[in-house]
Amino acid sequence: MMDLQRQKDERFMRMALEEARQAFEADEVPIGAVVVCNGRVVGRGHNMTETFNDVTAHAEMQAITAAVNTLGGKYLPECTLYVTVEPCLMCAGAIGWSQVSRIVYGAGDSKRGYTTFTHRQPFHARATITAGVLENECAELMKTFFARKR
Repeated sequence: MMDLQRQKDERFMRMALEEARQAFEADEVPIGAVVVCNGRVVGRGHNMTETFNDVTAHAEMQAITAAVNTLGGKYLPECTLYVTVEPCLMCAGAIGWSQVSRIVYGAGDSKRGYTTFTHRQPFHARATITAGVLENECAELMKTFFARKR
């Protein structure tokens, strides 16, 4: 039987996957994110770089912005960020500055993920990381998107 934390992680990652599917339908790289605080989704987002013509409009940035607006402060120390793909270095910096306490991601990113650029954890020192939640589903959406582009 699956432990309670894993069940929660999968539940919220499915919400992040819903966001990623919205990006897919909008012809954006299909990455989605949700920010959860005390069991409640306080921010969500998906890639919108093409829509906004803005290279910084990543899913994590959208979700963090929504969360701080919902909670009314710039720091998210009691929050967990769920994201379908390993954050890039830019997003890792934003996650660190926002002081998210936990990061959960689905698929790794061997080309642009933060671990490609650093062996040190770029997140806030207290942040814990859980990788590989619904990894196959997250990776498959990306593969399908890029196969369609070829």
